Amino acid sequence: MASPVSGKPLWWLQLLSLGALVWLLDSLRVQGAGWRRAGLHGWLFSTAWLTGSFWWLFISMHTYGGLPAPLAAIAVLALAAALGLYYAAASAWFVVRGPKGRVTGALVFAALWTLAELVRGSWFTGFPWGAGGYAHVEGPLAALAPWVGVYGIGAAAALVVALVALHRPIRTGEIALAAVLIALVFGAPQLVAPLRADVQGAKGSTGNLQIALLQGNIPQDEKFVPGGGIETALRWYGEQLRDAKASLVVTPETALPLLPQQLPAGYLEAIQARYSQGTQAAIVGLPMGNQGTYSNSVLGFQPGASRVYQYSKHHLVPFGEFIPTGFRWFIQMMNIPLGDFERGGLAQAPFLWQGQRIAPNICYEDLFGDEIGANFRDEATAPTVLLNVSNIAWFGDSVAIDEHLSISRMRALEFARPMVRSTNTGATVVIDAEGRVTHELPRLTRGVLEASVEGRRGLTPYARWVAPFGLWPLWIGALAIVAAAFLLRRRQG
Repeated sequence: MASPVSGKPLWWLQLLSLGALVWLLDSLRVQGAGWRRAGLHGWLFSTAWLTGSFWWLFISMHTYGGLPAPLAAIAVLALAAALGLYYAAASAWFVVRGPKGRVTGALVFAALWTLAELVRGSWFTGFPWGAGGYAHVEGPLAALAPWVGVYGIGAAAALVVALVALHRPIRTGEIALAAVLIALVFGAPQLVAPLRADVQGAKGSTGNLQIALLQGNIPQDEKFVPGGGIETALRWYGEQLRDAKASLVVTPETALPLLPQQLPAGYLEAIQARYSQGTQAAIVGLPMGNQGTYSNSVLGFQPGASRVYQYSKHHLVPFGEFIPTGFRWFIQMMNIPLGDFERGGLAQAPFLWQGQRIAPNICYEDLFGDEIGANFRDEATAPTVLLNVSNIAWFGDSVAIDEHLSISRMRALEFARPMVRSTNTGATVVIDAEGRVTHELPRLTRGVLEASVEGRRGLTPYARWVAPFGLWPLWIGALAIVAAAFLLRRRQG
């Protein structure tokens, strides 16, 4: 959970608030409450939490999309309320069907809560923004990231708060088990921290790469205006790409807000010629396509290449980049250009430059660690550097910038890889393989962040299991706990 004001991750608040919910749900169980009442409490909690996590969607729909303010507010609440139904179902099941013991009850609550998080992050293309584990990117549980990922951290947090908050009698045999579980949750980060360092450094560094990250700070309401934001973007990014001295120059998502055929004559060809010789390369964000078929892409230019590198966004944003079935009327109420993109493939080839394998992801894609993990199936070809290019100007000067930064930091922790971010308005940063921000450009300013990034090789435990299996181990583990508890309760009558 992040602060709705500052956007900073607050691990203690996530534990405190979730613990309060567990205590309340268990009180309902003692009172013999039914599933409706239990589900209502879980739904109200999650709706409030999720609204606080992504309230800034109102800005994109109203300020920049032109949707009337009441409708935009209703849309945000409706989304939070719909996603909250998953947690309502978990709460209802826990109260009505949960086991009686403290340890077994805590295990079942953690499993149910994890299932709700997984469902939210995957069904209907998924919207996992604000998952509970992100609150712990700076907390004591952060060291678990390269082992179990953000959802595993969320499960560990749910387990420990349930062990503490449940006011059920603890059986003699459960005392030792409860102590072991609490010790594992709180002690594991200290135990695995040295191992994490070994994992990250076991195969050594792949060397340093000098980079220049461009931040154009083009206001969203001007970005697609001819003679306004378009002209400013083409001029400023063109100058920076021409004059940059770094080994790799990176622009944000759709920095060039026109299709290649719409650009001024010779514009893209000049960039390609600039980087076709010498010792520099560039990655440039722009939409690609023609005749109504578009992709949100980056192009990579480097000397000696037989063709231009292209990465196209795989995981598209509902309503922003593709129109869900039955919702075209909603999109037509807003003024969002290029709102229906084609999807790129999963695990596309990295951009190879100066001994580094650079794996791009575009904006919203870095929420999906399992999809990024698909790039780590072969250690010999796994990325050495992760790259996110974004345009968060859709959400103004809001906590969305800080929340997205925490998401990128979690990906760095999970894979023990640096994550570099080039964004339109912020946060343009370099994150090291320990998840720490080492270089940052002031947000909402126009400038260039020059820094050195150290690539890494080797695979974390999380990368080893998520690459071949995705999130299925977590699904299966959580479902097995719930099923075992259900069968045990039936056997006990």
